Formats: sequence, C-alpha cells, structure tokens
Amino acid sequence: MRISRNRKALIAAAGVLVAAAIGGGAAIAGGIGDDGAGQPITGAALAKAKVAALASTGGGRVTGTEVGDEESLYEVEVTRADGSQVDVHLDARFAVIGQARDGEQGGGGDD
Repeated sequence: MRISRNRKALIAAAGVLVAAAIGGGAAIAGGIGDDGAGQPITGAALAKAKVAALASTGGGRVTGTEVGDEESLYEVEVTRADGSQVDVHLDARFAVIGQARDGEQGGGGDD
C-alpha cells in the first residue's frame, strides 16, 4: 500500500500538533507563571538578592526566594525580628522595584 504525498503531509502536521499540545500541557502542569511554583534563587544571584532585600527591609532573615515571580524577576521573603514577613521584589540588576507585607497582594491580609 502506497501513501500519497498529501496524506504524508497530513500525518506529519498531526504529529506536530500532538507534540505541541503535549508540550503545552506539561508547561501548565508544571505551574509556569503560577505564584509560589517558581525556582529558588541560587549561586551569586542569591547572595546579591539577599543583600538587596535585607537593605530594603532594614534587616531580618531571608526565609524564601523565587526566580520568575509574577511581580518581578526575583522575589525574596524576609522575616523581620517581630515575626512579620515582607516580600521584596527585585529586577535583573537586583534593584528593589517593590515590596509588600505577606498577604498584601490582592487586597491585603491580617498582618
């Protein structure tokens, strides 16, 4: 049995569409763009992010980091001596572009 040229092209196109659908599903399942699902900051970037965040908050302890946060390239969670938490948002040059007490995004919390 011989497959026509048009039928081969149709089969190839269907294969490409299936591969794209599987790739898109994996990205969604992996939580890309989902707050809290990002990767932690590592290496030299982690050291720079910690310095910038702690300078912005006036001290405290870094208790979490994330690359590719919804609001910025880097997010550093700082816990202050009084127990309050602040999320510091940094750009690619580790400049502070914003900060918010934990729970403030989207209308606030009881902090």
